[in-house]
Amino acid sequence: MKSYNKAAILGGGNIGQAIANGLVSSNLFPPEKIFITKRRIDNVKHLAEKGFNLTQNNLEAVKESEIIIVAVQPKQLDEVLKEISPAINENKHIIISVVSGASIKAIKELTGKNAPVVRAMPNTAIAIGESMTCISSDTKTNGAIKIAEEIFSSVGKTMIIDEELMVPATALCACGIAFFLRAIRAASQGGIEIGFHSDEAIFMAAQTAKGAASLLVNTKSHPESEVDKVTTPRGITISGLNQMEHNGFSSAMIKGITTSAEKASRLYKGE
Repeated sequence: MKSYNKAAILGGGNIGQAIANGLVSSNLFPPEKIFITKRRIDNVKHLAEKGFNLTQNNLEAVKESEIIIVAVQPKQLDEVLKEISPAINENKHIIISVVSGASIKAIKELTGKNAPVVRAMPNTAIAIGESMTCISSDTKTNGAIKIAEEIFSSVGKTMIIDEELMVPATALCACGIAFFLRAIRAASQGGIEIGFHSDEAIFMAAQTAKGAASLLVNTKSHPESEVDKVTTPRGITISGLNQMEHNGFSSAMIKGITTSAEKASRLYKGE
């Protein structure tokens, strides 16, 4: 990472800001080494107060940086890549795209350059160092994918996958944050109904969800093996689980993920 000491984040929306905050909190980049672009710069003045470089000029940000993180909306991608193309140096820049659906081939064709391109799909937990980021590239030998892995490993967990799985990864990991948050909200609503105050129920549900997830990540066990540890014959846990399944809990989650994956595959059609 020594030769890559400045980064440009093209797109200062929610995910762009989350990446920027995560890179700083992980001590991988100081804020003064990160350029963030935004069309309506007045909406992100708070980032300047943190020390980030703000600009509306994508070309300026690219010229000042070595790592280019593209975090714009899919409908904006073509315009942005064509705009920055003159400033891209194949021997200097690495392009990391977090734009859902846009292939590495399409990105290279739009820039007209053969600079290394890596696709990454983090989620908003990157802001607190807990992202699940999937990474892919068209080659694993140019070093770019290792740099991307280093960046995103500093702000959570990473997994290198085949590029054809990047759209499904969007549904499972990026959209998945919202799915699990909704599950926690539902659990907290149940907690309120059985007697807890709202703030108490949300905290208890969130910490319980965190504990359940940590069990799987730390022990690498299967969810059902952990479920078996808390279910007993004619017990209270199995009665609650069965009631949830009768009402379609698992099937609703599965359908939500597959529906999001189908829509994600249609977000960008620039190829």
